[in-house]
Amino acid sequence: MKHIIFFIFIVVFLNAACLGQNGKSMGSILKVDTSKISSKMDGYIKGYTDLDLFSGVVIIAYDGKPIYIKPFGLADRKRNIRVTPNTKFLIGSMNKTFTQVVILQLVSEGRLKLSDKLVEYIAGFQQPDAMKITVEHLLHHRSGFGDYFGPEYFNLPYDRKNIQGITDLLKDRSLVFAPGAGEQYSNAGYILLGAIIEKVTGQSYSKNVNERIIRKLNLKDIYTEHIDAIPDKSIGYLKTINGVEDNLEFITEPRSDGGFWATASDILIFYRNFFYGNTLLSEKMKEPLEFFKRLNQVPPGKAIGMAGGMNGINTIYSEMPNEKISIVVMANMDEPVAEKIASGIKQIITCQTPDPVAMPVKLAVYNEYKSNGIQSIKDNFESLTSNFNHQEPKDVILNMLGYDLLLSGHLREALELFKLNTELFPNIANCWDSYGEALLKGGNEKAALAAYEKALSINPNIHSSQKAVKMLTK
Repeated sequence: MKHIIFFIFIVVFLNAACLGQNGKSMGSILKVDTSKISSKMDGYIKGYTDLDLFSGVVIIAYDGKPIYIKPFGLADRKRNIRVTPNTKFLIGSMNKTFTQVVILQLVSEGRLKLSDKLVEYIAGFQQPDAMKITVEHLLHHRSGFGDYFGPEYFNLPYDRKNIQGITDLLKDRSLVFAPGAGEQYSNAGYILLGAIIEKVTGQSYSKNVNERIIRKLNLKDIYTEHIDAIPDKSIGYLKTINGVEDNLEFITEPRSDGGFWATASDILIFYRNFFYGNTLLSEKMKEPLEFFKRLNQVPPGKAIGMAGGMNGINTIYSEMPNEKISIVVMANMDEPVAEKIASGIKQIITCQTPDPVAMPVKLAVYNEYKSNGIQSIKDNFESLTSNFNHQEPKDVILNMLGYDLLLSGHLREALELFKLNTELFPNIANCWDSYGEALLKGGNEKAALAAYEKALSINPNIHSSQKAVKMLTK
């Protein structure tokens, strides 16, 4: 099942190659021509604000020093509070980087080894291969764990949607592949790293981050707990089939896989130190992270970065190491708007034409569906989704839209879209799993069982399908 909440951690490489006069890098030009950059960026970002697709903060820095910093839109629509440079944004999975730092610090202190087994620290795992999972597997998304979002997580009480509560859920969750045999982005893996940190140190994950990172860098505006007390906090918003909605029902206390709150300025300081400084990690301590191997191989004109997102928020830090350019975009609106804006900024500063601003693909598809029906979606799917983030599989588009309709009480429409998704992507197990859920909700148990069984024939390790088949065959 692919539900509507998710965190994202992205490593991005983008094409860019533009030299200024006398062969100087674009970074050198930016350093002295900030007025030109400011007017161009204002005009570009206005395209997003005019369509009500973006509110947030944008920073462009040269050699770590901001040359453009500007807020846009509203932090709280209900109270008409505008975004300022001091507004705090939910950063999603960007704080996986904080988790990496703490793990590597513990390794350097001799309190932990990358080769240590998960079960040496956390007991109770029922999977046959659980004893093979190492700290290194968890760090690099190679443990075999996938995600934890699903009915069991959503049904947890608020105070159990934490590291301990989710760790308990994972103890009997099937692995997607044998540890070390593959790689799949894993929020679950980073939850377990947080549990290991707490076990090794005897302190909360939040306290470790505060003492080991935030105080060391003198960061004033990163919040790791007690989110209700955060000042100048933004509210996240989604443009949905029902209009603009807030994301308050999805917000939980931060965890080791995501959820800190921060200003754009503090994120710039943190990542600049993570990339180039030695206050947090020495060069030797950085060696185990494959990220730094990629960083050192980034050619001129390209960028590498981290991003985070969930319903109603999207953040990205992007670094062009050869040009000494850093870009931070913090948005309290639905992903991937921050990533699109960051991409456009790179195109502008490298003398390219940015991609045109367009409505989110999901809404464009929904509008076409309402106007011209399901057959038009089938006939024109590729052209309708040409603006989609190419790093994401396209089967998620109809899947997310189907869940929006399902949760809004539009079962018939949801079934149409889920069914079409199985036709467009017949070899994607998640499409059949979602279709089965909608069929079951509509009372068609026979068809639901067939859909769930089809999902398991493609991927035998889908937990929600396993559970549904077990229930339906009793």
